[in-house]
Amino acid sequence: MRPPVGVILAGGQATRMGGGDKGLLTLGDTTLLGHVMDRLRPQVADMALNANGDPGRFADLGLPVISDSIEGFAGPLAGVLAGLDWAAAQGAETIVTAAADTPFFPCDLVPRLQLAAEGMAHPLALAATPDPERGKARHPTFGLWPVALREDLRAALADGVRKVVMWTDRHDGRLAMFPHEAAFFNVNTPDDLARAEAMQ
Repeated sequence: MRPPVGVILAGGQATRMGGGDKGLLTLGDTTLLGHVMDRLRPQVADMALNANGDPGRFADLGLPVISDSIEGFAGPLAGVLAGLDWAAAQGAETIVTAAADTPFFPCDLVPRLQLAAEGMAHPLALAATPDPERGKARHPTFGLWPVALREDLRAALADGVRKVVMWTDRHDGRLAMFPHEAAFFNVNTPDDLARAEAMQ
């Protein structure tokens, strides 16, 4: 399987942080986005940032900034579609997505996703971790997505599909299990940011 390209999803509204770009919040000697970029870059062939609004605010990152093509706030699937369209223009076959507010995600994210999707005609997999109540918890902003299904995803979004797992289940998406419950700890609130500081 060819190395995927990476797409960092930063199109959320960050309402629990008071709005703005969570990814630009400082954590240690860099930003949340800086941590995510450092973890994703060694695992992918190329990288872009999915964000809406003025791309100039990310100019110092040195990444292409791609915006949603779906009007309104359509959630992470719209960011995935933007990433797939960008990847298609690069000649890539797959993308791996990572959330901009999850600074400590596993350094073996990509190989585990690829292993989970091995043998599929269109490799599609989401990250998951153990959950004491539900058995497993899916992390829908961390996934491996095939460029070949981008028109299917575009049609689904046009039909009003917004839940990631609703679309991935239609295509028998696999799960890549990661052993630690906190592997995809994300920063949603000021308290979470304080926890992240303590976790460094």
